[in-house]
Amino acid sequence: MTSTIDPKKTAAFMEGLWDGEIIPALTDYIRIPNKSPAFDPDWESHGHMDKVVEMFTAWAKEKLKQLPGSKLEVVKLPGRTPLIFIEVPGTAGASARAGATNQESTILMYGHLDKQPEMTGWTEGTGPWTPVQKDDKLYGRGGADDGYAMFAAISALLALKEQNLPRARAVIVIEACEESGSPDLPFYIDHLADRIGTPDLVVCLDSGCGNYDQLWLTTSLRGMVIGNLTVKVLTEGVHSGDASGMVASSFRIARQLLSRIEDEATGQMRLDDLFVQIPPDRSQQAKDAAAILGDEVYTKFPFAPGVKPMANDNAELILNRTWRPQLAITAADGYPLPEDGGNVLLPYTVLKLSLRLPPTCDAEPARLAVKKALEENPPYGAQVAFDAPQMDGGWNAPALSPWLEKALAKASNDSFGKPVAFMGEGGSIPFMAMLGRKYPKTQFVVTGVLGPHSNAHGPNEFLHIPTAKKVAASIASILSDHALQAR
Repeated sequence: MTSTIDPKKTAAFMEGLWDGEIIPALTDYIRIPNKSPAFDPDWESHGHMDKVVEMFTAWAKEKLKQLPGSKLEVVKLPGRTPLIFIEVPGTAGASARAGATNQESTILMYGHLDKQPEMTGWTEGTGPWTPVQKDDKLYGRGGADDGYAMFAAISALLALKEQNLPRARAVIVIEACEESGSPDLPFYIDHLADRIGTPDLVVCLDSGCGNYDQLWLTTSLRGMVIGNLTVKVLTEGVHSGDASGMVASSFRIARQLLSRIEDEATGQMRLDDLFVQIPPDRSQQAKDAAAILGDEVYTKFPFAPGVKPMANDNAELILNRTWRPQLAITAADGYPLPEDGGNVLLPYTVLKLSLRLPPTCDAEPARLAVKKALEENPPYGAQVAFDAPQMDGGWNAPALSPWLEKALAKASNDSFGKPVAFMGEGGSIPFMAMLGRKYPKTQFVVTGVLGPHSNAHGPNEFLHIPTAKKVAASIASILSDHALQAR
């Protein structure tokens, strides 16, 4: 076997496999409205998830024939979404964990196949379930978040096989409820614990990238508390001319309550339980990322004409997005559409709150602090409840091992022609927090293809195809270097 990966051969291999097989497969995948269970409670009877699982496993089984000894199983625990579980044995000479020859070295690679709901605002000719390829972009729901992940993981393994390079044992986990907060995943991880083993490297392909010019390593993820704030003042709607001035508006009360937890003038949260001390290295990485990205830190968002970002300093914007708590109102109930609204003082207001927490903030005390602040001593004795059934802690990556730091630098330079970059992400991947607790000594490579304007969860989501190929090539390079350091 040769000892080092050939970047040119890897790039050529990825071009052929992705253009010939993977992009057509992802195009078919986009057509399937496989919404996560939180958005499709009848997912099982609709059959979309089973269809995606069948599609993914059919492609994977065919490719895994090139990797002798591989096993693929669709695991289905009662009452839970399915999970694709793939085991690929390590090659001779690369199966021992570094410094412990009696232990098998294992790489765990992760992705998901469920999707966010449709969302409105798609450009004419495109749609969530209508795949359209324009130039280097494949539009449609789920291609970048996160359908491409399984294909990238397997293509990385195949690239090593094509060059006859050693690699450690690999386990690939593709779940089906990440967009619902991964409620089923802990049960599968426990159920499969003996078969997974203790990974010394985790590769997650469900994150973002600051640009499409280099490999980006995600250094942290925020936690979240999601719940409904309900304010009720009447048992039924009444004439607004008759009641206004006597009955308080439920919306006004909700607005007052939100001011208890958020400064409406600045957007800064008010509760001490929601804040943490930002580590100095993460502050420096934010400055470094801001220097790379410039104003693209915020221009990647589709601002309406004349709208400005919440701060003038790009590094501060990055820290706002990655290490500070923020509140968003993502849905409302109790209100008719404007064309249907009459002169009625409405009986109640329901606001869905999405509260992002700093990576190292404990989610349960944060939830309790928010609940207390919103429910305590409500104005006018209104009936107020904050029901927050979903919460997840964030994740802060452990320090990089020297071998991985070098491997990341090499992978980015070889695949992209530019140095690797580091930045936290504002979203959440519950699996990472769970794995961080379960495997405290494990190294993590968390990366992805969700870059500027790719708009995951929103309209016009797209997969940037060249970046997907280069990320897959980068993973192949990292797996190759992992095998070398374990020998």
